[in-house]
Amino acid sequence: MTETARCTVIVLAAQRTGMVNPLAQRAGVSHKCLVPITGKPLIVHVMDVLAKCPEVGSVRVMVEPDGQQALDPVMAPYREGGLTVDLVSSSENIVESVLAAAEGQAAPFVVTTADNVLLSREAFATTLQALCTHDAAMNLATKEAVLAVHPDAQRNFYEFADGAYANCNLYGLAGRHALRAAEAFREGGQFQKNPKRLLVAFGFLNIVLFRFRLIGLKTAVKRISNRFGLRIAAVIQSDGAQAVDVDNERTYDIAEMVLEQRDR
Repeated sequence: MTETARCTVIVLAAQRTGMVNPLAQRAGVSHKCLVPITGKPLIVHVMDVLAKCPEVGSVRVMVEPDGQQALDPVMAPYREGGLTVDLVSSSENIVESVLAAAEGQAAPFVVTTADNVLLSREAFATTLQALCTHDAAMNLATKEAVLAVHPDAQRNFYEFADGAYANCNLYGLAGRHALRAAEAFREGGQFQKNPKRLLVAFGFLNIVLFRFRLIGLKTAVKRISNRFGLRIAAVIQSDGAQAVDVDNERTYDIAEMVLEQRDR
C-alpha cells in the first residue's frame, strides 16, 4: 500500500436474526449499534475515528435491510463531510457479509465492528502498515495489557506457549486474494459445536499444538499462514483497550469508563 492509496473499511453492524439485543432493548433502540455510550451511538465512535483517517476511501456498513433506515440519518454527517458511506445488506453469515462488502471495492480492506468503540487511529494505522508486507493482518493485545485497563476487561484469551492474547476485532486484508482464508468460516456456526469444521480449517496437528500450548504466537501464525498460503501478520497492540468492545453490560461499563477518561 502506497502513501496515496485509499482503503475500504467494512463495518459489521448487523445483529443476529430473531434476537433482541439486551443492550438495545435497555436503551430502547432497534439495533445494538445505535445504543448510546457517553452521549453517542456505538457506531458513531467508530465512524468518528474513521472520518479522521485520510487513508479511508470509503466505508461499507453491513446491516440488515430493516436497519438501514435507522442508520441512514446517523451516517448523513459523514457523507456531508465528504466521506463515502454505503449501507449494504448483510448476510446471516459474517464471511458472506465481508465478501459482499468487498465486491467491486478498492483494496486494501480493513474490517471492524460497530461496537468497537475504543478503536484508535494508531491501531488503524498499524493495521494498514502491516498490509504493506503481508496479505492479511489480525490485531491482538496481550493479557497483561488488557487486564491493565480493567480486571474484567476481557475474559477470553488465546493461550500460547509464550503468553495469552485477546482479539481486537480489527482485521486487514491486502486484497481479494486474502479473502480465501475466510472461506473456512463460510458455513458459519461455532467451532466448539462443529469439531469437523475446526479440523478442516486449521488441520489436526495445528489444533493439537494450539490446544496444548506447545508453540508460541509467532510460530502459530507462521503455521496458519502456511495452511492458507498467505502471509498473515499478528499485530500486537500495546493499548489493551483495543481488545475491549461492547458485548454486554460489563464491557459497556468498562468501555464507558475508558471513553470518559479519554475525554478528560
